[in-house]
Amino acid sequence: MPLKRTRARAELNEMPIKSFELVSMEAKRYSKLGERIPHLRVDHNTTVTNITATTEKEAQMDFRFTVNYVGVGMIKIEGRVVWDGEAKTLATQWSQTNALPNDVFNPVLAAIWANCMPSAVVTARDLGLPPPLPPPQIQTAPQQKAPSGKDKSRSMEVA
Repeated sequence: MPLKRTRARAELNEMPIKSFELVSMEAKRYSKLGERIPHLRVDHNTTVTNITATTEKEAQMDFRFTVNYVGVGMIKIEGRVVWDGEAKTLATQWSQTNALPNDVFNPVLAAIWANCMPSAVVTARDLGLPPPLPPPQIQTAPQQKAPSGKDKSRSMEVA
């Protein structure tokens, strides 16, 4: 049975997350400080590990947020999110499929990232690892040729 979003919550656009708690952090650097690592790959993984209905309307979700610097280091953060909604249905669905519906997963994932990423960035700095954020993608627009057919960026202008 799919979870239904209540009309009041949809109209008010309330966040269904009542609380967020970090339980543990583990971080390790495997390489020597200052060692050059060519082509460093950084993988992120967020997993909901367990869901328990604490009341009819509240479910506790345990999670693990992991940043893996392949061959160089790792950061692992574990915690809990308390979800406000149809908790019994969510817990039953989780126990059968180990999956969350998108309308639950998306806000939970957003809350985990919003709360864990700043801690991971600070931890990475302390370990001498690069920040686990992807670098911004910058695209330069191709230069336009002047209507006369001349490339104004390469020709000299004489007045």
